[in-house]
Amino acid sequence: MSLNEDVNLLGRTLGTVLSEQEGPEFLELVERVRALVRSVRAGESDAPLRELLSGADAHTAENLVRAFALYFQLVNLAEEYERVRALQASPGPRPQSLGRALIELNEMGLNAEEVEALLHRLDLGLTFTAHPTEMRRRTVRTHLVEIAQDIPSLTPNAVDRIAAHIEALWSTPELRRLKPTVQDEVKGGLSYIQTIAAALPALQRDLNRAFREVYGRDTSATLPISFSSWMGGDRDGNPFVTPQATRETLLLHRERARELLLSAIRKAYADLSQAHDQTAQDGHASDATHADLNQPDLHQDAEGQELYRTELRALHNAVRDGQPVELLARLEALDAQLRADGQGRSADLLLTPLLTSARVFGQHLVSLDVREHSALTGAAVAALLKESGVHADYLGLPEAEKIELLTRELRSRRPLWPAGTPLPEELERAVGPIREVAAACAVVGPRAFGRYVVSMSESVSDVLEPLILAREVGFGILPVPLFETLADLERAPTVMRELLSVPEYRAVLGDAVQEIMLGYSDSNKDAGFLAANWALHEAQRNISAVCREAGVPWRFFHGRGTSIGRGGGPAGRAILGQPAGTIDAGLRITEQGEALADKYSHPVLAQRNLEQALYGLLLASARPAPELPAAWTQALERGSKASVAAYRALVEDPGFIPFFEEVTPIHEISRLNIASRPVRRPGAPTLHNLRAIPWVMSWTQNRANLPGWYGLKEGLEAIGTPLAREMYQGWPFFRSMLDNAQMSLAKSDLSIFEEYLRLGPSSELAGKLEAAYRQTVRLVEDAVGAELLHAEPRLRRSIELRNPYIDPIHRLQVELLRRARATAAGLDELERPLLLSVQGISAGVRNTG
Repeated sequence: MSLNEDVNLLGRTLGTVLSEQEGPEFLELVERVRALVRSVRAGESDAPLRELLSGADAHTAENLVRAFALYFQLVNLAEEYERVRALQASPGPRPQSLGRALIELNEMGLNAEEVEALLHRLDLGLTFTAHPTEMRRRTVRTHLVEIAQDIPSLTPNAVDRIAAHIEALWSTPELRRLKPTVQDEVKGGLSYIQTIAAALPALQRDLNRAFREVYGRDTSATLPISFSSWMGGDRDGNPFVTPQATRETLLLHRERARELLLSAIRKAYADLSQAHDQTAQDGHASDATHADLNQPDLHQDAEGQELYRTELRALHNAVRDGQPVELLARLEALDAQLRADGQGRSADLLLTPLLTSARVFGQHLVSLDVREHSALTGAAVAALLKESGVHADYLGLPEAEKIELLTRELRSRRPLWPAGTPLPEELERAVGPIREVAAACAVVGPRAFGRYVVSMSESVSDVLEPLILAREVGFGILPVPLFETLADLERAPTVMRELLSVPEYRAVLGDAVQEIMLGYSDSNKDAGFLAANWALHEAQRNISAVCREAGVPWRFFHGRGTSIGRGGGPAGRAILGQPAGTIDAGLRITEQGEALADKYSHPVLAQRNLEQALYGLLLASARPAPELPAAWTQALERGSKASVAAYRALVEDPGFIPFFEEVTPIHEISRLNIASRPVRRPGAPTLHNLRAIPWVMSWTQNRANLPGWYGLKEGLEAIGTPLAREMYQGWPFFRSMLDNAQMSLAKSDLSIFEEYLRLGPSSELAGKLEAAYRQTVRLVEDAVGAELLHAEPRLRRSIELRNPYIDPIHRLQVELLRRARATAAGLDELERPLLLSVQGISAGVRNTG
């Protein structure tokens, strides 16, 4: 079967279900709408389509939206399986695989010892975050997973099962009745761990095999990968992430880790049936099975011959009973024993899944970060200092005096609050999460907790303040400054230089890696696409120089979204586009929203995405750091200044916010029950406190995709086409940036955007945006020397094929917005079909936030 055949079969099955459930007339209506959309795309009048949709009642409009949205859910499945099929059929070392990485490292002149040192030094940290771009209910995802499992065979029975699940999906409510709780988000994110765990052993075997083939010997190096999460610990702007929510999250991590380990131990126990004494007779061996491990008390194997099972039984019972156990050390000893006994294949294939799971997930599953806004951390410290009589107005102090006070307190080990005395509510909300992660670490080890991320870090005191809070519970934390706005990114190297010169802070840091988080979302919303990308580039170069000078290992933590406007794009390409010389101890990257489903819904897809990211990390970290031509950096400085000036002239125009609210569904998105976090930070509604996800999502819905390209025109004009072409050919960073811009521009659609422009009065801003888009496309194509996505024909074809099916949802959304905004109660009456249209467009476009 091919992708087209899969899509056709799924489409026909959906049509059969629609005809059965809603009647043949409804299916005819769906086909009529699709035909009219195609005719409009071909240049014919849109009057018949406009008349048909304007005459549809709310129920019919809702069903049309649902039909086209469900079609996209099925197409997405087919495309995912096509990727699986292509990956499974590809012979030899795939491009951007671990095999290719080792080949290229060898070609760069790195010997076996140097590559092993690189693997030991690096860590690719993937951090799950809860964001509303994954809009589907878990019930809906479950049906889709069942359908996906039958796509490979498509036997008559499989087609019947697919039809049954599509039938069930049509009658299943797509929208949540209530906003998801923090625990809902945690469970949704953790649902992908099982698939990832299934992919990791194959990756470890790929690494072992590639090392033998390239360097002619085995390696003790393990996958340089770890997983963490913000779900249940990200308090920035989310009042529902309470200490209790953090405690429940950590308990869930522990339970899921236990389930994962016990399952892996039972599988290894069943497989490793060898007797340690190879002369033992078969009759003396035990017939132990999976079921044996469920017994409360197990007897020793016959005559002690089954050493491997004896050890696995002991580990199983300790994990099952929640007893302290040196799990990893004992499994590594078991692995070494198998190899010493000449059982290397068994070690590679039968024990590696368990050993890899223990290494990566352990008894903690994922490391939970705590994130808080610097203003709230500072307020909590101020309250603590005031209540304890240390200082009455900490927040009123100049920065130098704040640092002096904080460092003086850090030199003292005494807590400020009397032991055993309850904290006031304000302080408990700040200190409570740290107490919860400390308790979890005491049970399952230090990896239960990751780092303490300080949002909107602007000064040294912002980074020191969490240390004061942590001292109240006697727990050591490592703060991570998060630099987000353009001004913060420009100031970041100075802040880091001052921070690393504070002896009290260096004593806390010790030999650990200093993490620095960079925010793509707010920097883009603040400065636009080109200026934000250049500010991030320069911040990394300059912060790296500061850390190198201070003798401190460092790792950047990239807060990327899935959309281009929030740092999205292929992970491997993004990593290869990092400034040379800035990857020291690895990278951390956020994994958000629909990216989790796109990347980790199938073990083969999970393996592919992880190997691409690891390929990029290995090559980028080993790449020498040549001096960039002055002409290039000067050109980016010019381009950045021109770009940010153009971007801010747009968003600071007095008419921009009313225009934005008219031509996007931002108010309707705020009604979606898709996340526990509000769409704005506290305060009067402004662009500044609007969160980046709904900002980007709104522009995705109307297909303007403004955050992914606006201002680039002026930047490229300031650079000049000949020099831009030279930079695109020779500079990975610039190439990655323009390739991402190509994706954003290709997913934009002026014909659809013009429909949304009808929602408001005519504005000069509309013409300005349309002209800027066309000129940006021309300049980008001149710089890359080809039409948009020329080098990515599969993606270009996918966009072309999807457009005729997304168009009806866009046009229905515009019609519904017009009706909803016409009366005071309109949004209440049409909320359901409107929100379904938001969901459908997100499914069709993908990379929405």
